[in-house]
Amino acid sequence: MADTHAKPNHDYHLVPPSPWPLATSASAFVMAIGGIMWMKHLGAFGPYLFTAGTLGVLYTTIMWWRDVVNEAIVDHAHTRVVQISHRYGMILFIASEVMFFVAWFWAYFDVSLYPGELIEYTRASFTGGHWPPKGIEPFDPWHLPLFNTLILLTSGTTVTWAHHALLHNDRRSFKIGLILTGLLGLLFSCVQAYEYAHADFQFSGNIFGATFFMATGFHGFHVIIGTLFLLVCLIRGFAGQFTPRQHLGFEFAAWYWHFVDVVWLFLFAAIYVWGSWGAAVEAAH
Repeated sequence: MADTHAKPNHDYHLVPPSPWPLATSASAFVMAIGGIMWMKHLGAFGPYLFTAGTLGVLYTTIMWWRDVVNEAIVDHAHTRVVQISHRYGMILFIASEVMFFVAWFWAYFDVSLYPGELIEYTRASFTGGHWPPKGIEPFDPWHLPLFNTLILLTSGTTVTWAHHALLHNDRRSFKIGLILTGLLGLLFSCVQAYEYAHADFQFSGNIFGATFFMATGFHGFHVIIGTLFLLVCLIRGFAGQFTPRQHLGFEFAAWYWHFVDVVWLFLFAAIYVWGSWGAAVEAAH
């Protein structure tokens, strides 16, 4: 019988059947239904469905990641041609994530630039015809938001240091750079959680809070995902699975982290700095 793991005489990777796409979709569906039931108080099973779905998503993510790592390390299926295709896929994935943030920015600028839009006849009742709405005290952009900006910019530097260290086979610096990046990502999430806990406004009941928390919270979720991505890379780095010539998983993690950094710069400039000008002008008068 022929060896099923033998490398074919071409550069492309024919992916074997996998249960994880279907299992992940089913788990995410259960998690979403449970979350909706929990938030809308539709029965007593919402929290249990949400927990079961979340555990399912985590399990399938781990198993799917394991299979991809085995494809690269054990089966040697990630040839140079396959890596090019993976890079195209990662670029398209990041582009799709950019479109998510375009939607949040669109919602924010639409309501902030036209707070008294006559066509949206109910908008003026929520905004008072100006931005930020009366009674809303936005965050001081030069306090915690600026601190978090410096944290993310520094983390972009450390992940780049780790990448260059790996390219030069300096594994000690590679691990130190990854550890520092992960700690900075965790620090960013903690500072943002503290900021949310001391917000003068809520998600519900006002359009400022809804647009603010959707944009910054969605970014915060990406920071958490990116931190976990880097943690997996750190574990693989200690296991010796990355080489200067083959480290596609870490390269994608670095791309993703830089994407998160760039999005935050736009959020900081648009929502924190520019979005607080109206309140500063009103206070001056």
